[in-house]
Amino acid sequence: MAARTRYAPDRGLTVRMTATMFLLGLVFVAFVGAIIGIGTAYGASSSAIVLFAVVLGGGFAIGSLFFSDKIALATAGAHEVKPTDGQEAARLHGIVDRLCALADMPKPRVAIADADMPNAFATGRNADHAVVCATTGLMRRLDNDELEGVLAHEMSHVAHKDVAVMTIASFLGIIAALVVRFAFYGELFGGGDRRDSNGNNQSALPVILIVMLVGIVVYAISFLLIRLLSRYRELAADRSGALLTGKPSALASALQKVTGDIARIPTRDLRKAEPLNAFYFAPAFAKRGAMVTLSGLFSTHPSLDRRLEELAKISRQLSQ
Repeated sequence: MAARTRYAPDRGLTVRMTATMFLLGLVFVAFVGAIIGIGTAYGASSSAIVLFAVVLGGGFAIGSLFFSDKIALATAGAHEVKPTDGQEAARLHGIVDRLCALADMPKPRVAIADADMPNAFATGRNADHAVVCATTGLMRRLDNDELEGVLAHEMSHVAHKDVAVMTIASFLGIIAALVVRFAFYGELFGGGDRRDSNGNNQSALPVILIVMLVGIVVYAISFLLIRLLSRYRELAADRSGALLTGKPSALASALQKVTGDIARIPTRDLRKAEPLNAFYFAPAFAKRGAMVTLSGLFSTHPSLDRRLEELAKISRQLSQ
């Protein structure tokens, strides 16, 4: 979804993101086809499960889209601020005002979270219903150029409607997860028998197991594709934010500071922050043994090295 702002598009990343969304669409079509086939072969119970999952999943998706700003602020313990609410608020508003002028976009609401973990996020279904938030830990550690780079990255997410894109992309995963859960509980609480065309009782256990298996496979594939899409969108936000400010080195410096300091945050605090990882400028990971080796595959963000490498390319492009 392109935005009518001065944020620069990245054609290469756009092609990859479009391909990822196309693959998600294919998975969804295959999922629907499989469920229709199961329903035709074994009866209507599987179709009813999927229909209920679609309705409930659609409600979750719409709710998260329209209330993402309120949910994120409440989860982060953040509060909206005005320019007159102290030096930190005035500094934050000043940088946001400058970025809005550079990007030619409406000004989002501005919030601060009283947390030592250095981070920031922006969310909202569009530019007219957006909020950008920075933690006190971030503002204390970064200079103005670095903070501007971080906020330019976050506001790029708003300009390119990333919340709406990721909500649409996540819809399939939500449905698949609900199908697995409904099928499991349907079998657990008495959905085990049905009648065939001759009126004889037959166990529905094979049907439920097939539906669960299909749901699990679809959820796993959609999960990996959504995480890949999220990493692409983070790289796109780095690029467009750096080009907007013309200071990729400042954004690279902020990335190194934030990532390094997050690694020193107590694990307990990181676990509290993990629900917002998809929104954050840099993810808050509580390291869990063997899971660290899979973090690149499951992460919502590219690795620090990858992000710094891309920013270095932008620096060379701007210097030519």
